[in-house]
Amino acid sequence: MAADPRRARLTMEHLELALQTAGLGEFQYDVPGDFCIVSERMAAITGGPSGYLPADGGRALLPRIHPDDLEDTLGQMLAGFEGADRYEVECRAAPRPDHPVVWLRIVGQRIRDDEGDIQGVIGIVEDITARKVEEQQRHALMAEIDHRVKNVLATVQALAVQTAKRTSSMDGFLQTFLGRLKSMGSANELLTAARWRGAAIDHLVAAELGGLAPSQTRWAGPELFLTPRAANALSLALHELATNALKYGALSVETGQVDVAWRASPSGGFTLDWTESGGPVVSPPLRTGFGATLLSQVTRRELNGQTRLDFPPTGARAFLEAGAAAVVARPDTIPETPARRAPETAAGPAGPVNLAGARVLIVEDAALLAMELETGLSEAGALVVGPAYELEEALALLDQPLDANLNGLSVSPVAEILAERGVPFVFATGYGDAGGAPSGFDAPVIRKPYDVTQVTAAVADLLTPRD
Repeated sequence: MAADPRRARLTMEHLELALQTAGLGEFQYDVPGDFCIVSERMAAITGGPSGYLPADGGRALLPRIHPDDLEDTLGQMLAGFEGADRYEVECRAAPRPDHPVVWLRIVGQRIRDDEGDIQGVIGIVEDITARKVEEQQRHALMAEIDHRVKNVLATVQALAVQTAKRTSSMDGFLQTFLGRLKSMGSANELLTAARWRGAAIDHLVAAELGGLAPSQTRWAGPELFLTPRAANALSLALHELATNALKYGALSVETGQVDVAWRASPSGGFTLDWTESGGPVVSPPLRTGFGATLLSQVTRRELNGQTRLDFPPTGARAFLEAGAAAVVARPDTIPETPARRAPETAAGPAGPVNLAGARVLIVEDAALLAMELETGLSEAGALVVGPAYELEEALALLDQPLDANLNGLSVSPVAEILAERGVPFVFATGYGDAGGAPSGFDAPVIRKPYDVTQVTAAVADLLTPRD
């Protein structure tokens, strides 16, 4: 039965449509005739002419490959032919003025006759430039993340060492060190919201002072954005100043006031004034603590400027001057409002917490954090259930604190069931959502990094009967 030429033509039309839809160019090398057939689609991808071309012993298409990639690409082709009569390679096309960098995926298949003699090669060419660019961007992003993580770990290590050298008790060390970690966390939340393009001074000040004493703190200044490095430095500086104000200065009494004002400087940087008033009579400290050292050395260097601390009797004052290198243009993405934190649990309980008889389920995918929570809650007298490290484990155990994300999965299903049963729970999360509990649940939120005493205090508060 003879083949229907119309069906054959239809099949070829379908093949052409498929190749066009896939964005593929095709080629064929005829060995006996020593000629190549290059489609117009391939010519558009690689450059060079299309149609019937002299093959030059199979070398005619090699100039379409980037000279720097040619040797390696040719070696892969030959190795593929030797192993399976087929090759698949990725390389750059030879540069053209209108297409300086084009990445190619080339697949070739040898054609043999019934006797096994090579008759030619048929193959396709695909432009994979977009994928390669995405891969390069992903690799660059991973390298940047790796760099930032190492910097953060190094900074945390340095903070721990310096804090330990200047504190005489474990409780004092933990309180000071964890406070500094929280300050770093606040700055990082703001930077993440702006895709690490910068953080506004207004937001940094609000994040540090907004939850301390709202009626005793004021700040004002123009919209200025800082580099990630400068933002972290200023956040730590503000934290040290606020901590001292709470312990010894204006915020240690109800009549005290802290005013923060900043302005752009003619050099392109900024200046910031911290002024305390209405508090206890102040005198210069007898020794220089790490906070003062951080302000005078670290902040000054990171801001590429100057710092000064004064202690007049009316209240402590600090002056920070930053160079132009600390300031960046307004990022495309920033938090919509100054980062005044949503209500969180207190920094820790005023005294020992008694959780005797309470059954508490820990849902946490980080093993070290789960261990710390288990120890802290057990020491407070709670009967710990779990920990649950996976969503399925939590659903199987069901009772209570919750990490808002568990190995990439939202714990909302667990929270929904607990809410339906009237079982109270606490969210402990590393996500920077300052709008309250995840998914809109009516539950306390503890932001990481946290002190385990915050969790025990939150659980105790939940279990306290309400009038």
